[in-house]
Amino acid sequence: MAAVEIRNVAKSFGPTDIIRNVNVEVPDGAFVVLVGPSGCGKSTLLRMIAGLEDIDKGEIVIGGRVINDVEPKHRDIAMVFQNYALYPHMTIAENMGFSLRLAKQSKTEIARRVGDAARILGLTDYLHRFPKQLSGGQRQRVAMGRAIVRQPQVFLFDEPLSNLDAKLRVQMRGELKDMHARFKTTTIYVTHDQIEAMTMADLIVVMRDGVVEQIGSPLDLYDFPANMFVGSFIGSPAMNFLTGTVRQHDGQQVFETGSGFRLPVAAGAGASNGLAATLGIRPEHLTLSSRGEGLGGKIVTIEPTGSETFVVVQLGADKISALLRQRLTASIGDELWLAPQAGTTHLFDSATTKRLVSA
Repeated sequence: MAAVEIRNVAKSFGPTDIIRNVNVEVPDGAFVVLVGPSGCGKSTLLRMIAGLEDIDKGEIVIGGRVINDVEPKHRDIAMVFQNYALYPHMTIAENMGFSLRLAKQSKTEIARRVGDAARILGLTDYLHRFPKQLSGGQRQRVAMGRAIVRQPQVFLFDEPLSNLDAKLRVQMRGELKDMHARFKTTTIYVTHDQIEAMTMADLIVVMRDGVVEQIGSPLDLYDFPANMFVGSFIGSPAMNFLTGTVRQHDGQQVFETGSGFRLPVAAGAGASNGLAATLGIRPEHLTLSSRGEGLGGKIVTIEPTGSETFVVVQLGADKISALLRQRLTASIGDELWLAPQAGTTHLFDSATTKRLVSA
């Protein structure tokens, strides 16, 4: 195991900056997820750690050793790719043990390590088969097993579950977490799926346009997003945003929407009277309220799922979505009033998009 440090790292392809002065510290034994939309630079950063992309500027340190100029095979890392990257002409056992053969390990040691990894991943009965004879989930287990047998200092995962169906992704997330709990190997995992990030990570690194927007635990990012981008990216369904103005009303500081609705906000640094602001409200933090209390409008979408009901309400020029636990008997076109739970809204400066205060 080893800590990984990314120090002022930058990468450009021609005139395009892909990674811009990124700094990340991955503690020894941590499971860290790099998350962000397509094209944000997360996979490029992972490939730089692996040695598959050159570093234009800065340093990458693994276990206290700067590895900028170290060949990939000497970095003591193991990488699992999105497309499995298995050799079709080799059996599962041969695929899993290939790197050990290259390292000139003995046949006995290779058999032992492959056998141990196969037992952990439920592949013992498939070692004689070829990749084409396995399902997608089984192939991904083989790719994981090939990484495990190397016993590296760091595991790197590049969107390993994106080719799997939804049910299998959930299962494989659990298996990856179990594997990390068993081996406690430092792990850096790339995904564009924020649900994967929230359920698997010790720390999440949120990226956009080659820049780190925020680093924190899943709940820190959920409860205290640094800006509107993080607020919208972390959490599902996505956070609602209402534009308006901070005002004083009846001796209380409130947020007033363009449609005239008023919601109380806590006094906070920068939330001055007259400030153009944006209020963020997560759909799961809205509850049914009485007429005239909170936010009211006409239902434009209603999707009951049994335990929850997802609704979209037209608030004048704005729309707001809510995920309601209460059983709702309503139809499209009906009037519905919603109110945020106390202490769950977020006030952002509209000009900078930075969070000012949680109300």
